[in-house]
Amino acid sequence: MQSKTAISNISDNKETIRGYDLSELIKNKSFVETIFLVLKGNLPREKEARMLNALFTAAIDHGLGTASTTASRTAASAGNSMQAALAEGILAMDKLHGGATEEAANFFAENIDEKNIADLVKALREQKIRLPGYGHRVLTHDYRTDTLFSIAKETGFYGKHSVFAEEVGVELNKISSKPLPLNIDGAMAAILLDMGFPRQMATGFFVIARVPGLVAHIYEEMTGDD
Repeated sequence: MQSKTAISNISDNKETIRGYDLSELIKNKSFVETIFLVLKGNLPREKEARMLNALFTAAIDHGLGTASTTASRTAASAGNSMQAALAEGILAMDKLHGGATEEAANFFAENIDEKNIADLVKALREQKIRLPGYGHRVLTHDYRTDTLFSIAKETGFYGKHSVFAEEVGVELNKISSKPLPLNIDGAMAAILLDMGFPRQMATGFFVIARVPGLVAHIYEEMTGDD
């Protein structure tokens, strides 16, 4: 069986990533720029790199109460290796944590042409369908969303999906008995779509962002260095 990839190539003592010499990328491009390249196939413009950097920073760690952190630290406390504990944390990401980004991206992409948002939200609530990307166990207003949308507006990535996400949030909170803020999962999903990334990648972006935080938690658990 012969496999092919357009992502990388190693031959003649040289490696290329999407056609770019890896040595040149090491010397001249940041990690975020290279992530953009490997995922999208071209190097980012300055504003694209800034927006992606902001998205990754926003999701780097959300404390001890998240499923991924709890899973990683529990595995580490039982004497598992760094990579095993890290895998546990990643596997703990699903629809309500981590995977919510992709659920929100699917919701936005599938309903972006809806004209009557109020009726859409009301119908979904009547069917007891939870809207992904809204609500938080602690926050009644997600300040991270405000910051990300502010940068999206500055960089030109506050597009139709971001507008739709905020409009849904307004209508949802008109009929909800408790505050359901547009959370970081929803904001990330909307911005990624407005940047032109496919919705199938959304969970992957959250995983990329969260791994450094998990590594820090695992090391802290292993060493008691808190």
